[in-house]
Amino acid sequence: MTQKRITQAITLAKSLGATAAEASVSVSKGFSLQVRMGEIETLEYHHDKHLNVTVYHNHSQGSISTTDLRPEAIEEGVAKALQIAKLTEADPLAGLPDKELLASDYPDLDLSHPWDITPETATELALECETRARKADKRISNSEGVSFSTQKTDYVYGNSLGFIGSFPNTSHQLSCALVASGKGDMQRDSSYTVARDPSDLWTINRLADEAVAHTLQRLNPRSLSTQQAPIIFSKEVASGLLGHFIAAIRGGALYRKASFLTDQLGAKIFPDWINISENPHLLKGLGSAPFDSDGVKTVAKNFIEQGRLVNYALGTYSARKLNMKNTGNSGGVHNLTISSNAEDLNALIKQMDKGLVVTELMGQGINIITGDYSRGASGFWVENGVIQHPVHQITIAGNLRDIFTRILAVGNDIDTRGNIHSGSILIEQMMIAGQ
Repeated sequence: MTQKRITQAITLAKSLGATAAEASVSVSKGFSLQVRMGEIETLEYHHDKHLNVTVYHNHSQGSISTTDLRPEAIEEGVAKALQIAKLTEADPLAGLPDKELLASDYPDLDLSHPWDITPETATELALECETRARKADKRISNSEGVSFSTQKTDYVYGNSLGFIGSFPNTSHQLSCALVASGKGDMQRDSSYTVARDPSDLWTINRLADEAVAHTLQRLNPRSLSTQQAPIIFSKEVASGLLGHFIAAIRGGALYRKASFLTDQLGAKIFPDWINISENPHLLKGLGSAPFDSDGVKTVAKNFIEQGRLVNYALGTYSARKLNMKNTGNSGGVHNLTISSNAEDLNALIKQMDKGLVVTELMGQGINIITGDYSRGASGFWVENGVIQHPVHQITIAGNLRDIFTRILAVGNDIDTRGNIHSGSILIEQMMIAGQ
């Protein structure tokens, strides 16, 4: 049915005078629920449908988006998109990708694993998780709930070059959030598990125990004096640091001259031992995709080789704006991975000897144009290679260019619960603003 809607939209656009057209349909089904303090709070069913159509008329572009997939609604939407295109200023670089770049042949990435689970069974799992967590320690004084979600999505993209491709995918997730109290203090923390295949989710016991451990560790934090010190980004927040790198090498920021990495291909950005790559065809990968949002085939590649920037992340339009090669990254990167040179977080703490372990970041104080970085943080203070106490109400600051060059080690405790895979990252030195 979804492919039929794609074909209808493209055929209609061409018949109305469009020089080119592309369309995508996404249909998602599933449900989510939350339990709290032994009772179910919410249960929601989802059945979302979405159609995007873009038409080109002599390099002018018009787009529409609709949730109404009836043939007559699609016909009306395509006609409106063409009207918009005829009123829009022409852009000679706008249009479909070169035909030879399209994913005419691509592998099955094993992304679809529907979970035949009922809301009743899912509720039982969530309640079991919360019960274990609340009984684990008397300092667990409250629960912010256990959430469950399962979803199957069918995605289809096609264009007037004759390409049409699809890849169904699933996502299943459980999360547990708790509140701990002790010595006049109250703290909140959580943990979660997510996977394409439900058999790859953590056990309920592991999820509950990790949420408990995270929450109890935060009790009775202190602030720090303003100083410069080594910092470890734990694996849970290290992916965000690499996300800023990706934001700086994306085509949109580059052709607007809005990135501190503009015109930096070949430049030394990280230490020699670091490689950063993407693997879009990782089986069951949360960031896997056989083609990008332009229909261009995704390929494994390095962005950083031996510390040097060797590729930008470009889609069709940004590649043309920069007069560079399309890298199949319209819509983003896929399963980014940074090389590691150390053991787990405990080993990094011993290596650091004295400094700060950051486990949570707050605020959006990142300027991709200049690379300036400043965010609220909490975590743990380390001395003599041992955690001494939790810390809060501090800010860490620096410049991303300096932060990247000052990476001393990346742990092998790799977190794969997302599109960016990284272990904990040890930075030689950053500014800590406290009392």
